[in-house]
Amino acid sequence: MTIKVYSTPTCPWCTRTKEFLKKNHVQFEDIDVSRDVSAAREMVAKSGQMGVPVIDANGKIIIGFNEAELKEAINSRKK
Repeated sequence: MTIKVYSTPTCPWCTRTKEFLKKNHVQFEDIDVSRDVSAAREMVAKSGQMGVPVIDANGKIIIGFNEAELKEAINSRKK
């Protein structure tokens, strides 16, 4: 499973999302949309959102820090 976290360096919810993933030993790609315009466009195309974080968990889009949805995504990848 591939997890991408679209984030910015100043976003506290992005930090919480990444800390949660690290704590649960989940590898992810951190994409800084404040520096990568192409990635920002990709994020908006996937989610319809301009706010961060947006998490792409193998095609499942999670908007914002949502611990329950993140746990579900992690557990489904372990099956």
